[in-house]
Amino acid sequence: MRNILLSAVCALFLQSAQVGAQTSAYFKDSKEWLQKAETCRPELSYQSVTPLRLIRSVADKQAFQGWRMEDAGSPDPLYTEPFKKHPSITLDFGNHYTGFLTFSIKPAAERMAADAPIRLKFTFAEVPAELNTPLEPYKGGLARSWVQDEIVTLMEVPKEMTIPRRLSGRYLKIELLGISSSFDFVFDKLTFRAQTSVTNEAPALASTTDPLIQDIYQVGLNTLKECMQTVYEDGPKRDQRLWIGDLYLEALANAYTFKNHELTKHCLYLLAAFANDEGLLHATLLERPEAHPQYGTHTLDYCLIYNVALLEYLKETGDKETANDLWPVVVRQIEMALRQYSPEWIYDMDKKPQYWLVFDWKNGYDRQASMQGLTIFALQRSYELAQMLGKTDEAAVKEWPALAKKLQKAARRYFYDKKQGVMLSGKNKQVSYLSQVWMILSNTLNKKEGAKAMATVMSMPDACYPGCPYAYHYVIEALLQCGMTQEARDLLVNYWGGMVKQGADTFWEVYDPNNDYLSPYGFHVINSYCHAWSCTPVYFINKYPEVFQK
Repeated sequence: MRNILLSAVCALFLQSAQVGAQTSAYFKDSKEWLQKAETCRPELSYQSVTPLRLIRSVADKQAFQGWRMEDAGSPDPLYTEPFKKHPSITLDFGNHYTGFLTFSIKPAAERMAADAPIRLKFTFAEVPAELNTPLEPYKGGLARSWVQDEIVTLMEVPKEMTIPRRLSGRYLKIELLGISSSFDFVFDKLTFRAQTSVTNEAPALASTTDPLIQDIYQVGLNTLKECMQTVYEDGPKRDQRLWIGDLYLEALANAYTFKNHELTKHCLYLLAAFANDEGLLHATLLERPEAHPQYGTHTLDYCLIYNVALLEYLKETGDKETANDLWPVVVRQIEMALRQYSPEWIYDMDKKPQYWLVFDWKNGYDRQASMQGLTIFALQRSYELAQMLGKTDEAAVKEWPALAKKLQKAARRYFYDKKQGVMLSGKNKQVSYLSQVWMILSNTLNKKEGAKAMATVMSMPDACYPGCPYAYHYVIEALLQCGMTQEARDLLVNYWGGMVKQGADTFWEVYDPNNDYLSPYGFHVINSYCHAWSCTPVYFINKYPEVFQK
């Protein structure tokens, strides 16, 4: 009887989860996929944390974005001294956390009663500059509401309250905005209920590992843990949604650390269920109030990366049921990408519809050669998936190896500058790191040619270099594939180690060692400073211990 009741409750939950959800009209199994996604939705674990200390902001031109934090002693004054004595106070939780803030206040003395509302401002931050950069007039390209400042008005004291918005960060500033002249209060409690779907420990590194790489590893683990919520979130502070590009990199990192493969499965099914009416995947989806895609948001490079993510999931888990279920999605993403090619088998940047291509947050970067290389890479990896599933006899699939070779030949003919030994991209023949990277990963350039191309581009001051950790992940992949292990190690240490030296507790969405204020959104405060696509040092460090742990 108990099992019957549990089954009924589960069925009702699945039905309610789908209210308002419009699954894909292209794939006949999309509703079933959504149900399967819900059955492996991860449970969250919780931890209650309290502030470790008081801190003060210090302007410092040598610090990241011009600000650092200085220890100001025990947090006890928050609970023992009338708040008017320090009407603005900043607290340090000691690490980056994601969750909900609960506080309570009480009169500072007996027989003291509030005779007017109390207004407080709470500002949560991931990095010091978020608390110290003027926000108005707001000039960011994303919504001002992503800034984590909340004003609450308390009509009575004592009072306990949980701020309804989920917050993410390390630092909390509390400011007194309004209070009666005859009343004061102290905090009775202030706790943060942190959440993540991570429940187990990651592997320890070898004792021979360089101390800086050990620090990079810990910051990477913390980044991954914070982004592993009920989906692989891209950033727990801002966006708070699932993107395909982040899914792939987080799943790689997870496979070599926490091994929560149910989360990967959950995300793969969700994305498939909400493909558009042509079967093209949406690049991103949100979970609330019910799971739904960001309609009309399609990034063709991410669609192809989905295929690779499914392949890697199958390799890690042996779960052929899921891979077989989602196989039609793989085929369709290949078909949709190939529509964008010219009769000469070159990716046509002008062909309608013109899809958004991500690859990197970098102004002026030409993506044509990268997309050519990625398509080849996706064809090869999708065919590998077909081999594992016994589907190589399918009519469309039979053509994939030959198509990959056609695209490779076209790429070498159209993009390759033999004299310089590099791939050029676009009408202006741009030399970029990522053009070389994707031609290496797709084996369009062999190991020797790839090593020459990478050495050349890395020595060119005017080459278009990557602007964010997502792109640098693939640079390291290419270096390792070319046998340039020392260069790969140096890049990981210098790039991610640069963030660690700048005080990072979690790795950032965007990082350019030459520009602390770089932002794709026109305002650095709105950047995400705990971002999923930045966590992959943990993958490299564990997968290649002979390179990174010695």
